[in-house]
Amino acid sequence: MEFKVPTMAELMAAGEEPEILFWVGCAGSYDERAQKITRDICKILHHVGLKYAVLGTEESCTGDPAKRAGNEFLFQMQAMTNIEVLNAYNIKKIVTGCPHCFNTIKNEYPGLGGTYEVIHHSQLIQDLINEGKLKAEGGESFKGKKITYHDPCYLGRGNGVYEAPRKALEVLDAQLVEMKRCKANGLCCGAGGAQMFKEPEKGNKDVNIERIEEALATEPQFIAAGCPFCMTMLNDGVKLKDKEQEVKVLDIAEITARANGL
Repeated sequence: MEFKVPTMAELMAAGEEPEILFWVGCAGSYDERAQKITRDICKILHHVGLKYAVLGTEESCTGDPAKRAGNEFLFQMQAMTNIEVLNAYNIKKIVTGCPHCFNTIKNEYPGLGGTYEVIHHSQLIQDLINEGKLKAEGGESFKGKKITYHDPCYLGRGNGVYEAPRKALEVLDAQLVEMKRCKANGLCCGAGGAQMFKEPEKGNKDVNIERIEEALATEPQFIAAGCPFCMTMLNDGVKLKDKEQEVKVLDIAEITARANGL
């Protein structure tokens, strides 16, 4: 399926406004694994006929890693730059595939003059399922397959979004199994708080190994993720445990796209 992803600048030039802005984020732009998730989110948006756009080169980092690493000054500079761009385009609603971008734009930007309706892609998928626009048919069948879902910290415990990703999986007729620690009691994948960009401190065990052991204990065929950082950590864990043949780590958007044959 080939189609063009429009930028805000192009829509603006044509005198049009999108219903929703897709915020791609750094991982979704530059990380090879996360780029596949970005493509699948676009496929879903295109498939349901939602009028959307991306910022393209006008998008820069939300400033989340800078803030979490303690550089408030850099965060505010990055945030202000983005807010100016978003406000200039009169953006009202934003969807993103990254819980870090989601949390930052939703909760940190209003204090700096940027107030928008921000949703995570799993919430968008839930809405589309509820509206009957996404059916989970015409593609790969997940019927009876064992799937366990890992709650991203900034989506679950940070913002209380537990239902949407599970709703997106329930529609597949799959067997949804929960890990020992899930929902409000979830465990970090090991990449939070800017840990993604540095080696862990000395300890007894890496967090992602602890987490992947919990996931594998449910004997899943698929581990579902909703965050590009979690995706990296969970994938690394699966590789370390030599389970790449038996267990696949997929994002909610990828699973949805596959189920709908996109």
